[in-house]
Amino acid sequence: MHRVTINSGSAPAAVGPYSHAVRSSGELLFISGQIPLDPSTGEIVGDTPGEQARRCLENLDAIATEAGASLRNAVKVTVYLTDINAFAEVNEVYADFFRHDPPARVALAVAALPRGAQVEIDAVVAVEA
Repeated sequence: MHRVTINSGSAPAAVGPYSHAVRSSGELLFISGQIPLDPSTGEIVGDTPGEQARRCLENLDAIATEAGASLRNAVKVTVYLTDINAFAEVNEVYADFFRHDPPARVALAVAALPRGAQVEIDAVVAVEA
């Protein structure tokens, strides 16, 4: 397997659907941050952070697929939120995309995101040989 998740019993437990670390061998795909834009209209999708996170993740998955990879093989994800209080809501949606062996992750609050988005997400994905 080219992607192995690592969770240490000597470190604090994860507070969301993510692994402490992910070891990967082979090629990596670095996907730029995605805001919740509808691919056909270019308009922001979703009124809530959860809805916007879903569109961001769908966009990331589409890009990974186009590159011959899969978002389920992400090794590192960064989630940018304009309201850190949306952390739990975004985690619920995020967990739908990473049900088993989730990638390492960072979630942080930012002052603002492009086009007034509430969420932006980027990813590093392991590419199967």
